[in-house]
Amino acid sequence: MTPSDPRMSRPRRRLPAADMARIAVFAALIAVLGLPGQFHVFGNSVPITLQTLGVVLAGAILGAWRGALSVLMLLALVAAGLPLLAGGRGGLGVFAGPSVGYLVGWVVGALVVGWLVERGGRRPGVAWVLPACLIGSALILVIGVPIQSLVTGVPLGETIALSLAFVPGDTLKSVAAAAVVVGAQRAYPDASPAARRERLSNRGG
Repeated sequence: MTPSDPRMSRPRRRLPAADMARIAVFAALIAVLGLPGQFHVFGNSVPITLQTLGVVLAGAILGAWRGALSVLMLLALVAAGLPLLAGGRGGLGVFAGPSVGYLVGWVVGALVVGWLVERGGRRPGVAWVLPACLIGSALILVIGVPIQSLVTGVPLGETIALSLAFVPGDTLKSVAAAAVVVGAQRAYPDASPAARRERLSNRGG
C-alpha cells in the first residue's frame, strides 16, 4: 500500500458532536421514561413500561441510524450496571432474562421507524408518521415475544396471548409519538431526518 493509495487518504466519517449530543439526549429520555416504573399484567414476566415511547420517538426524530444508536447507548449503560430500565433494572443479567428479545426489538424498532419517517419527506404528516410508529412498535413485539417464550419455557401461543396486553398501550404510545413528531417537525422542519439527509447529501455533492 503506497501513500498515494486512496484508502490511505480517505477520511473517516465521524458523527458530528451535535449528533452525538442528540443521541445522548434520547438515550437519557428513554431512561427517564422508565422512572414511572413498571407493572405486570396477567402474570406476564415482561412488564409494561413507558420506555418504548422513547424508543419510537428516538427513531422518528433522529432518523434510523441515530435513533438506533441512542438505544444502543442506553443498552450499553445498562450492561455496564446502570439501573436505567424501568423498575431500576440494570446489569448483564437483564440480557439473560425474558425481556432480552424486547431490548433487541428496541434497536430494530427505532431503526425501522426512523427509516420509514425519513422517507416521508421533510414534513411527514400524521398519516405517514403514525403507521411508521405502529410498525416499529409491532416489530418490538414480533422480536420480543418468541425470545420471551424461548427464555421462559412458556409455550409460544400462551406467550402471544399474554403479550396482547401490550397492544393497547403500544397503540396509545404510537399515537402520542406521532403527535409529538409531527408537531416538532412543523415547528422545526429543518430538524427532520429527511432534511438532515438532504443537507448531508448536498455537502457530499
